[in-house]
Amino acid sequence: MTTLTRDTGERRKQQALFRLETTRARLIRSARRALVRHLLEHGTGTIDAVRAAVDVPDGINPKAFGAVPKALASAGLIRSTGFTRTARAVGHARPVQRWELADPAAAVAWLNDHPELPEPSADHADPFAT
Repeated sequence: MTTLTRDTGERRKQQALFRLETTRARLIRSARRALVRHLLEHGTGTIDAVRAAVDVPDGINPKAFGAVPKALASAGLIRSTGFTRTARAVGHARPVQRWELADPAAAVAWLNDHPELPEPSADHADPFAT
């Protein structure tokens, strides 16, 4: 039997986020752009703002948005300011991370360098979508 440790859990989380990055690149890019734009306009925000701005296609689990902030934070564009309760009723007031811009100029440059990804052609449809 495998004993789960914090390191094992973190490794599994990182593997799942990597899979989301590679299989849902268009959705994750749109969500990252939405988060950066929201933070530029409002100063702080949570994934709730992303959920309101980006439609999740049928057959895609919205948990894919868990991959959104990591690359932005790793790049030094955003930073956590703690936690707040989700404003989404379906979230039952669970805690969500609150973000702010760490470098507004870099965030604007990131938006310019990372445009929306094109719709996939029928030949390159997402093999994991249902």
